[in-house]
Amino acid sequence: MAQITADTQRAAAASSSIANPGPLGLCGFALTTFVLSSANAGLFTATDTKIVIGLALFYGGLAQLLAGMWEFKTGNTFGATAFTSYGAFWLAVGASLQLNLITDHTAFGFFLLGWTIFTLIMFLGTFRINTALVVVFGLLTLTFLALTLGEFGVSGMGVIGGYLGIVTALGAWYTAAAGILDSVKSSFTLPVGPRA
Repeated sequence: MAQITADTQRAAAASSSIANPGPLGLCGFALTTFVLSSANAGLFTATDTKIVIGLALFYGGLAQLLAGMWEFKTGNTFGATAFTSYGAFWLAVGASLQLNLITDHTAFGFFLLGWTIFTLIMFLGTFRINTALVVVFGLLTLTFLALTLGEFGVSGMGVIGGYLGIVTALGAWYTAAAGILDSVKSSFTLPVGPRA
C-alpha cells in the first residue's frame, strides 16, 4: 500500500511539473502554416516551396507531435488530439514534398478534404475552450476548405486558401503568445476570450 501511495505521489509531482505544451505546438503549427500559406498565396515562387520541407518535418511535424504527447501527459484530450494529428499532417506533407508524391490534384484534394472534415470536428470541440481557439480552428477549417476546392479545380481558391492560412497562422501565434505570457507571469496578458 505504501508503494502505491509513493508511486501516486511521484506521478502527481511529475505531472504538475510539466510545462504547458500548448504554446510550443501552436508556434510549430503557426510558423509552418505561415510559410506554406505564403507560397499558396503567391507571395513567393512555387519553385521555392521546398523551403517548407524542413519546417514541416521538424517544427510543424516533430515539435507538434511531441507537444501532443505532452498534452496526453497533462490529460488534455483536445490538445493531444490536435497537436499529434497536425504534427502527423505536417510530417506527411513534408515527406510528400520531399519525395515528390503530390502529382495528382484530385488525389491531393481528397487528402485535404479529409483534413477539412477532421478540422471541422476539432472546430466544434473549441466551443468549450476559449474564443481564441474558436477563431483559429474556424479559420483553419475555411483554409482547408478553400485549399480543397482549389485542388478540385475551383479557380482562385488555392490563393484564397493561402491568405486564409496566413491569417490562421497569425491567430495561432497570438494564442501561443497569450499562453507564454500567462506562464511567465507577465505584467500584461493577451485576452483569449471566454468560453464560447
